Amino acid sequence: MSHAFLTRFRGCTALLVWLLLPVLAAAQAPAIQRVNPTNWWVGMKYHDVQLLVYGPQAGTLTYSVNYPGVKLVKAHTVENANYAFLDLGIAPTAKPGKVQLVGKKGAQTVTRTWELKARDNAPKGQGVTQADFIYLAMPDRFVNGDPTNDKFADMADPNADRANPFYRHGGDLQGAAQHLDYLKDLGVTAVWFTPVIENDQPLTNEGGNMRSAYHGYGFTDHYNVDRRLGGNAAYKAFVEKAHAQGLKVVQDAVYNHVGINHWTVKDLPMKSWLHQWPSYTNTSYRQQPIIDPHAAQIDRRVTQDGWFVPFLPDLNQQNPYVANFLIQHALWTVEMFGVDAWRIDTYMYNDLPFMNRCNAALLTEYPKIHIFGESAVSNAIEQAYFVRNKVNFPFRSNQPGGLDFVLEGAMIAGLKEVGTAGATGWDGSVQRPYQALAQDALYEDPTKLVTFLDNHDHNRFLSEIGEDMGRYRIGLTWLLTTRGIPSMYYGTEILMKNFKDPSDAEVRRDFPGGFPGDKDNKFSAAGRTAPENDAFNFVRTLAQYRRTHPTLHAGKLMQYLPENGLYVYFRYDNAGTVMVATNATDKAAALPTARFAERMSSFTKARNVLTGETLADLNTLQLPAKTAVVLELQK
Repeated sequence: MSHAFLTRFRGCTALLVWLLLPVLAAAQAPAIQRVNPTNWWVGMKYHDVQLLVYGPQAGTLTYSVNYPGVKLVKAHTVENANYAFLDLGIAPTAKPGKVQLVGKKGAQTVTRTWELKARDNAPKGQGVTQADFIYLAMPDRFVNGDPTNDKFADMADPNADRANPFYRHGGDLQGAAQHLDYLKDLGVTAVWFTPVIENDQPLTNEGGNMRSAYHGYGFTDHYNVDRRLGGNAAYKAFVEKAHAQGLKVVQDAVYNHVGINHWTVKDLPMKSWLHQWPSYTNTSYRQQPIIDPHAAQIDRRVTQDGWFVPFLPDLNQQNPYVANFLIQHALWTVEMFGVDAWRIDTYMYNDLPFMNRCNAALLTEYPKIHIFGESAVSNAIEQAYFVRNKVNFPFRSNQPGGLDFVLEGAMIAGLKEVGTAGATGWDGSVQRPYQALAQDALYEDPTKLVTFLDNHDHNRFLSEIGEDMGRYRIGLTWLLTTRGIPSMYYGTEILMKNFKDPSDAEVRRDFPGGFPGDKDNKFSAAGRTAPENDAFNFVRTLAQYRRTHPTLHAGKLMQYLPENGLYVYFRYDNAGTVMVATNATDKAAALPTARFAERMSSFTKARNVLTGETLADLNTLQLPAKTAVVLELQK
């Protein structure tokens, strides 16, 4: 979630007061209504679990556990008597079964069953690499497979109306599962949904419009997938079906905040569960104070501890109970649903030592899992700060990857100058991605960065580049051939467009054909226009080639300084060499190749990956205007 599209709110004193005052339990018999995590597994490396136990007067009970291999190490009481936190030690010898949590108070005894499960052999935490091509979609706006779960009268937002751009539209996981063949045909290897966790949020006033939380970034119960998407069972079924078809699944995680209706916010365990201020304090949305060695402490605190918006309460991850709650939920999610990678929302606003601890827990349990966070920065130094890097920063991040906002910005800015007088400028057009990639020495491993051209918070790619198909093809070529893990926003392959005007809802429109009654079905070639099929086939040809040719997705990158609007780079390994040549000018150009002898000297011909044409003479390449060619060099 980006701050760019959100209105900054002020004057929410009444709301803040409500959040700051825990709801005191009425005098009633103690009871246990919730236990989080809802279960655990035997054989986990993370075997010391802290249970959050909640219910009326649950914190006044004296707890015991009598189960072989499970020890109650310590029971913690906190400010709110409705909470207890139980530290359990689970021995390697523990067997799967039902653990009885027993709480006593005088003559009263309360019991709650908590399950230890056996781990299954289903794939989990497989990770994503440069070999993958990620497809990002909003489930509510993608496909509606079950209209019966579009809305529920007992939820805080009981609305569903496709005519209203700010309401829920009814897309769900069952519908997405029905179109995995479409994604696989396109060349996609991994699916990333915006968050699927329950968002039982009321409509909120954002910029004068009452909006639903269809985007998913305001959690209200970590252990439930939103039932409007199909619930836990539908998510598990989706992941299993994706895996069966050779597709991976990326989970969108949020640590920084929860929704205003989160059950822990309605009855705070303690005041320090959230970041509290004397009066409502919004984040500045500025990353510089985090990195700046000269920054004032108050500026750092406002950036990281200020609230994103008033209806997304900011979690205090320096509170050990909060930290344990979030870390255990992350592990539980991977183990329960079998997701493969972990995208983290608003990464830079989190407590960074906590993030290192959480990342380490995930990587210890699932060594192959890939973790990449959202830090919407503008330069490579800032981007490097939040990932593993080679810079002597006082804070050392252990995040393996991140979303590559720097390269996105460079590619978009460069593409806007394709075909203009700026195409041959000193810092113009193709110089921009070249210069961004030239700073890769800052990162420990730049190939773990996730690249993209747009997303649910940005203007759609096609609109940003003036709906110019030459620029479109160049941009998609760069995305699918340069270093990093490419990610594409849903609908880009069928030329979906729009600016965030008047709101971000314009870049989150429904996928045509995904909903009952749609006039056109863009999932089918027959339902697409000729330009849409051309775009789809272009993406598919390049994505499928990338998937089946390790040189392109795993080879080293060598780029040459652009000259006269012409930009050349190579992906190469011992098995082969792929050349990508871009002409950013509005005129055809002849490109002598003697300068590239370091990579080309042993090759005599090439196959054009996009056209299938064979080039028998590599001495001079003819590049049409506003074009990128992809050549598989041959001896």
